[in-house]
Amino acid sequence: MASKRLLKRDVNYVMGDIIDAAYIHQMANPDDASKTEAIVDEAIADFDELITKINQKDVENKKQHFKAVSKELEAKAEALIAKINAL
Repeated sequence: MASKRLLKRDVNYVMGDIIDAAYIHQMANPDDASKTEAIVDEAIADFDELITKINQKDVENKKQHFKAVSKELEAKAEALIAKINAL
């Protein structure tokens, strides 16, 4: 089950870094506070969704499932980073 543990760690680090970047932007640009908070809320919601998918018990092929979750993490992270960069 090391794969499950490592995937959870990746989700935690990636979403944590995105939230940190959003707060750093908010400190540098206080006028964008509401936009940054929306990005943080979205990152937290995505984190919860991904952890729920990782913890699913009724999965037939775990390896394939974890690869799909990993790709979804990458896609969601890229979208959130693009939103931060657009600010």
